[in-house]
Amino acid sequence: MGAITIACIGSGNMGFALMKGITAMAGAVGGVNIGFADADEQKAQAAAAEMGAAVYHANTEAAEKGNYIFLAVKPQILAGVLKEIAPVIYQRLAAGNAPVLVSMAAGWSIEKIQTIVGEGAAAAPTVKVPVARIMPNTPALISKGLIALAASPQLGEEKAAELETMLKGAGAVDRIDESYLNAVTGLSGSGPAFVYLFIEALADGGVLAGLPRDRALHYAAQTVLGSAAMVMETGIHPGELKDRVASPGGTTIAGLAALEAGSFRSAVMQAVKAAWRRSAELA
Repeated sequence: MGAITIACIGSGNMGFALMKGITAMAGAVGGVNIGFADADEQKAQAAAAEMGAAVYHANTEAAEKGNYIFLAVKPQILAGVLKEIAPVIYQRLAAGNAPVLVSMAAGWSIEKIQTIVGEGAAAAPTVKVPVARIMPNTPALISKGLIALAASPQLGEEKAAELETMLKGAGAVDRIDESYLNAVTGLSGSGPAFVYLFIEALADGGVLAGLPRDRALHYAAQTVLGSAAMVMETGIHPGELKDRVASPGGTTIAGLAALEAGSFRSAVMQAVKAAWRRSAELA
C-alpha cells in the first residue's frame, strides 16, 4: 500500500497544525503526502514551504488528489467549498475511489455535509460520501491538542482507525458520538481561550500583589500546567485536590471565598454553555 495523500483546503493555524501532526505520524500509516489549497494561494505556498508539502491551485484539484480531504475553513464558507468540490467527489465515488471528507467546522453535522455534497453531484446520488467530523483545539499547534472525532458509517472501521492514528500527532484523540460534538466545541474547542483568560487574570493578581510582570506570568502559566497534570496523572477529582490545598483558616480558602463571591464557577459554566449554544446555531 502506497503513501496516503492528504489534501487540506485551508491553510490557517488549525489546518497547518493538524497537517504538521499528521506528518509526525507518517511512519505509522505507511507514509503521507500533504498538499494545501487556499483562496489565498500565497498562504498555501507559505504553509507548504514550511512543511515541504505540495500546493494545489484549486479546491477541485485538492478534491481530485486527496485520499483524505480536510476542510479547514470557517463554517460560514463551508457550503460554497462543498458545492464546488461535489462533482469531483461524486465522480470518484462512482469510480470506487471515494475520498474521506474531514470537517472541523463547528455546528456542521455529518448529515448536512453529505446532503450539500449530494446536491452538488451531477446526478442524484445513491451512496453517501464518507465524512468525519473533528473538533480540535489550538494546543494542537504544539502537539498537545485534544481532537474529538466522529465518523459516518461510510468510513468503515479501518479508515476511521487510520484517521485516528494520523491525528494523534497533534494530540490526544477521542472517538465520540456525533451528538456530543457541539458540547465538545463549547468545552475543549473554545476552552483554551477561557484558560488563557484565567492565566492572564492570575498573573494580573500576582502583579497586584507585587510580583514583576514576567515572573507573575511564568508562575501563573506553570501553576495551571502543573495543576492540569495533577488531575490527568493522579485521576483524583479536582474537588478533592482543591480541598487538599485549602487549609482551615488559610490563604487558599480565603481566595476561594473571593472566587465564589464573584460567581467564578457559574461564570465558567455559562461561558461553556454560551459557546455550545453558538455552535448549535452555526449548523
